[in-house]
Amino acid sequence: MNADPDNTSTEAACAMAHAPGSRLTSPRLGVVGALFAAVAAILASLHPAHAQEAQQELQSAPSFVDNFSNFNQSRWFVSDGWTNGAHQNCTWSKDLVRLSDGVLSLGFEKRKLKDREFACAEIQTKQRYGYGVYEARMKTGTGSGLNAAFFSYIGPQDKQPWDEIDFEVLTKDPSKVQVNSYIQGKPKNGKLVDVEGGADKGFNDYGFVWEKDRLRWYVNGKLVHEVTNPDELPKHSQKIFFSLWGSDKLTNWMGAFTDPGSKVTMQVKRVAFTALGQPCQFPESLACSISNSN
Repeated sequence: MNADPDNTSTEAACAMAHAPGSRLTSPRLGVVGALFAAVAAILASLHPAHAQEAQQELQSAPSFVDNFSNFNQSRWFVSDGWTNGAHQNCTWSKDLVRLSDGVLSLGFEKRKLKDREFACAEIQTKQRYGYGVYEARMKTGTGSGLNAAFFSYIGPQDKQPWDEIDFEVLTKDPSKVQVNSYIQGKPKNGKLVDVEGGADKGFNDYGFVWEKDRLRWYVNGKLVHEVTNPDELPKHSQKIFFSLWGSDKLTNWMGAFTDPGSKVTMQVKRVAFTALGQPCQFPESLACSISNSN
């Protein structure tokens, strides 16, 4: 996410601060371990750029499509019971994540929860994904001071640098969506792009294509932004997130917060990840139509 320059946001990092994680247990060293150690020593002796290139290919969980016919608890973790920091005026609540008729809803409502006067919702994948096509079909309500987001993220709590790729609807103006990436925790190429018809009037398709040497954002199949600068490209596998939250502090970016007076929802009909080189998984997928030349 890309907040005010004076408020370089901690939202994405904090979003994961209390999320579940796992620590891999190293196998005992034997012949394989000795070979691994030898290879590591060779890599370490290379010029740093060469060593980085040798380790560049990302690990990724397999391709998937989720149409939310049910809530896949093996895929999704629901944030519950904490906040992302002082800038966020709501507490994550699992009660605001609902599934009905193939539509996943994330809510924001006035309900005192712990030390905040509002409750909000977020889900995240348990696995990490690398280069490929990321897509979501979603719709959001409106309200000044709210943020409805589809993004990928990894950070320090996973013992990784902060990398992130964003679609964020600042619901004060649902005619646009903000695209952005973060590298080492720093915003690199934020841009507001039009959502024809509005992000709140119907379901729209948001997708980004992440490659080793390029990152492209699409809205309803139309290319809206592209980055090729190596310094602005993420290099670490990431988790996929959906969130709807509010702030009464990030006013220059999200607008002055106004109590919406009733529950606001963000709805998601489909999310998919298609690894590069894999066949497209549904007819409307970006992976069916894009190529290295467009």
